[in-house]
Amino acid sequence: MTSTNPLPRGRHKLSREFVAATQRERMLLACAQAMSEKGYAGTPVAAILERAGVSRETFYQQFGSKQDCFLATLDRASALFVERLSAALGEVELTPDLFPDFLGIYLDTIADEPDLARVFLVESYAAGPEAIAHRAALQHRFVDALVLLYGEAAERFALEVLVAAVGAKVSALLLEGDLEAIRELHGPFVAVAGRLFDSPSGAGS
Repeated sequence: MTSTNPLPRGRHKLSREFVAATQRERMLLACAQAMSEKGYAGTPVAAILERAGVSRETFYQQFGSKQDCFLATLDRASALFVERLSAALGEVELTPDLFPDFLGIYLDTIADEPDLARVFLVESYAAGPEAIAHRAALQHRFVDALVLLYGEAAERFALEVLVAAVGAKVSALLLEGDLEAIRELHGPFVAVAGRLFDSPSGAGS
C-alpha cells in the first residue's frame, strides 16, 4: 500500500468516484502510519486528517468514527495480502507444496508494509472488542487458505496453532522494528510445518 499522489487543486475533470476512492486510500494509509507510530489510543482523528491532507468533512463522509477508519484499514491490510497471493500463485493447483510460497508472500508483505502489519497484528488489541473480533475473522480466513492448501493432510487445529505462532513471532519483531528478521522466519517456520505435517515442505505423507 504505497502513498498516493495529492489530487490537483481547483477545478479538474476527475470523477467524484475517483476523487473519493483516492481520498479514502490516503486516509487508510495515514491511519496505518499514524497508529503505527503513536498507537490506536494516541492517534486522534486530527492526526489522520493532517497526514492524509483531507478535511474533517471529507473524513466523516467516508467513516463514522476513528474506529470505522481503523476497521477499514484492517480490511485493506487483508486485501493487500490476498492481492499479492493471487498475483504470485495465479490459478495453480493448491497443494501442500505451496506452503513455502504462501508463507514467503505473507512475510514479505509484512516486511514491505510494516505500518499496515502493525495495525493488523498489534494495534487491533487496543481498539476494542469489535476490532479484536475483526482481526480474528481475518486470521480465520488465513487458516481457511491453509486448509485449502493442505486438505486432509493437516488438521485445522494444527493449522490454527501454526498461524498463531507465526503471528506471535512477527508481532514481536514488528515491535522491535527488525523487518529483515521477519523475512528470516521463513526457513524456520517451513521446517516447523514440515515436522508438524511430516514432509520437508510441510505436506502430509
